[in-house]
Amino acid sequence: MNRLAKAIRCVTLAPVMAGIMLTLVYVRQPQVMGRAGSFWWGLFFLTVLPILAYPLQPYIPGYRKKGREGQRILAMVFAVAGYLMGGIANFVLKAPRGMWMIYLEYLLSGFLILFFNKCLGLRASGHACGVAGPAALLVYFRIPAFVSGMIILALTWWASLRMKRHTAGQLLGGTVIPVAVILVLTFLEKITL
Repeated sequence: MNRLAKAIRCVTLAPVMAGIMLTLVYVRQPQVMGRAGSFWWGLFFLTVLPILAYPLQPYIPGYRKKGREGQRILAMVFAVAGYLMGGIANFVLKAPRGMWMIYLEYLLSGFLILFFNKCLGLRASGHACGVAGPAALLVYFRIPAFVSGMIILALTWWASLRMKRHTAGQLLGGTVIPVAVILVLTFLEKITL
């Protein structure tokens, strides 16, 4: 069971889930991205750059000897850096509204996870956030994913609890953050249009 839990946690890493979400949006609703370049820079900033934290950790001074906690912190740093650079690319390349929604969801959720974890000392699960956020975006773009997203989120919760990586409260916090962000963004979108 521990092997299964570990496999689930590997497959449901936030960058992997971002890549799946971007691919589904691009295949099902390519107009959201405007052009193919948006898809490719999205994959780079939301998937490739954040996932580089894992193989690069042993080579980065200050993180190499911190084990799992150093890996977790470095993954958050790389992810937020990717979200920021992706936002800048959105601005420079005049990305369509759909791409802005994706990047704002990731950027705001990433900042909130960092804020809760580092400033408030409340450890919200970045892993749960990385699963709930893409699922919320797929629902926002009306891509049928609610049931599969809930199943994947439930498996992620189970694996995290099984491996004692998070408590139920931490998982709940990580799940609520991206859902709250997408609800606020949707509300703001409706009042500004």
